[in-house]
Amino acid sequence: MVTSEISVRELAALGPDAHVIDVREHYEWDGGHISTAVHVPMASVPDHLELFVERTTYVICHSGGRSLRVCEYVAGHGHEVVNVAGGMMAWAAAGYDVVLGS
Repeated sequence: MVTSEISVRELAALGPDAHVIDVREHYEWDGGHISTAVHVPMASVPDHLELFVERTTYVICHSGGRSLRVCEYVAGHGHEVVNVAGGMMAWAAAGYDVVLGS
């Protein structure tokens, strides 16, 4: 299955209305995340598929690997998802704002 990807620059250009789900672990989320993102750790994605239904969802993790696997899983359930290439490493390296803590 081919999954769409978006760069962090393209994601940032979408603005705060982009529906972003961060699938990293709690300690990673606490270390810095996108202010408008929703936190759904990868292991709990199957229990929260309803969070992926309303519109295109942009999925992010640390570097793009876990989010790609989540995108493949969620797309297999009929939802429109896009992987964020490079993940939070690329987001932070590009100088975009991150929020620390829960």
